[in-house]
Order: sequence, then structure tokens, then C-alpha cells
Amino acid sequence: MPVNNELIGREFPPTPPYLVGREKVREFARAVFADAPLHTDVDAARALGYADVVAPPTFAMVIQDQTLQQLLASPDSGIVLARTIHAEQKFTYSKPIVAGDELTGRLKVTGIRRMAGNSMVTSEAEITDAAGDHVVTATSVLLIGSEETEGDA
Repeated sequence: MPVNNELIGREFPPTPPYLVGREKVREFARAVFADAPLHTDVDAARALGYADVVAPPTFAMVIQDQTLQQLLASPDSGIVLARTIHAEQKFTYSKPIVAGDELTGRLKVTGIRRMAGNSMVTSEAEITDAAGDHVVTATSVLLIGSEETEGDA
């Protein structure tokens, strides 16, 4: 089954709130080699005007992943995880993510492009805080291989 073109414009329900934990920020910072003190040291972050440690920019992927799981679980999507590659990622921030933030994501499929039998699905996850204020838009492109190339490796 090919990727469903009717996904374009589809919006998914908001994800459950995600409480950003200090230790999660520190763990993520270590994992991505973000060694600036504001990612691990509360005093350093506060000296820069933040309430707590600041997540590295790619931390938004943690919340975006929850939104993408909704898309991947959609039975009519035509997306087969075994043929899916995360091809592109972009983040557009209004403000940084800080430990203590409670974030919610909402995904919208914004485009599907066909190339040589494969599909590139573009989506945007709008991530907001508990007050409903925009924090970051996470844009991703998933490359879904055609069924014909499934056995190729």
C-alpha cells in the first residue's frame, strides 16, 4: 500500500503533557555531547537568566517523537516503519526548553512528495508550553521506501 495522499493537512490530537526533567536534560546533553554548562549546571543556567538547566536544541525531538508515533500508528497512513528513514530535521524556536517546562506537541502532515516510487512525508510538530505559548516547531521529513525495494539491502 503506498503512502496515503489524504494525509496532507491531517492534524493529530495533542500529545499528553511532557514534564521536562532536569536529569533528562542532563542525560540528553551528555548523549549529544552538548557540554555547555547551562545544559547540566543549574547555577550556570540561572546566571544566564534561566530558571533551570536548558535543553540542547535537539531535545525537542523527545516531544516530536510522541507526535510522530501517532502518524506511524495511523492504520490508513500507508507508512511501513521497516521502510522508513528519518531523512531531514529542522527546529524553529520561540524560546528554549528549560527543565520544569510542561510541553505538548501537535502534529500536522504538511506535504507528501513522490520520488522514484518512494515517498517523502513532511510534518510539523507545534510544541507549546503549559500556558499554550509556542516553544518550537519541529519539522521532519520521513523517507518511505517503495514496496519494490523492501527486499533490497
